[in-house]
Amino acid sequence: MSKLQQLIAIETNSINGETVQTVNARDLHEFLKVGKDFTTWIKDRISQYSFIENQDYVIVDNLSSPKSGSAKSRQQPIKDYAISIDMAKELSMVERNEKGKEARQYFIQCEKQAKAAVALPQLNDPSWLRGMLLNYTEQVEELKQTVDSLENLFQVGMTPVQFCKQLNGVNVMGVNLFLAERNFLYDGQKEENKPYEWRVKAYARDKYFTEKVVTVNTEKGKKKFHEVILLKEGAKWLYRHYLKGELPMKKSWNKLFTHDKYSQVA
Repeated sequence: MSKLQQLIAIETNSINGETVQTVNARDLHEFLKVGKDFTTWIKDRISQYSFIENQDYVIVDNLSSPKSGSAKSRQQPIKDYAISIDMAKELSMVERNEKGKEARQYFIQCEKQAKAAVALPQLNDPSWLRGMLLNYTEQVEELKQTVDSLENLFQVGMTPVQFCKQLNGVNVMGVNLFLAERNFLYDGQKEENKPYEWRVKAYARDKYFTEKVVTVNTEKGKKKFHEVILLKEGAKWLYRHYLKGELPMKKSWNKLFTHDKYSQVA
């Protein structure tokens, strides 16, 4: 284990059926030197930033370590939180101190190391090389298709819903919920029987999305609310998932993507 990996232990756990890198939230809490006790801190952060169990973290039942030097000390059942690297980065960032900055940079480097550690197949294998060439060609074509479509579809200042209205077959009523399920957005209203007021998660702001304050006239006077604005990286992300058929699609979708539909008309 390298010096970098010893800063905070990185483990693997199954979250939502996928094996991912995780961090024990207690270890992160200790490293960040948080003033609150662990249980209060983690529950507050989960509520405040709308983290989702079995998507951002899983709860693991463990036993506490007996206190050193105490003959009467016994192990007690405790709940540990195995959190994803993305969640760990966001928790580190929101502490707004040097320890938080250090931890976030550490997790970024751990992710880079994990990607670099993937072994390459033998370069002298002709079948593998043909497969790689075919895959590369398909990716280039998909990228060209994505770039061409985005140039025609994306406009500065549009919302995710406005962008998706141009994508054939997308059920735009489910777009913001889809983004919330993937931890890009959260409901700033948080009250039952009231409309959603979508806000952008901190780590996605100014990269995938941004916000603007909108003022509307109501019977009770002027009211301000936040509107989610799509950035180009966010448009690319949405379009890639659209091409995979992973956005919320209408049951009546004819299986044609926007570029397919336009090419048929042409």
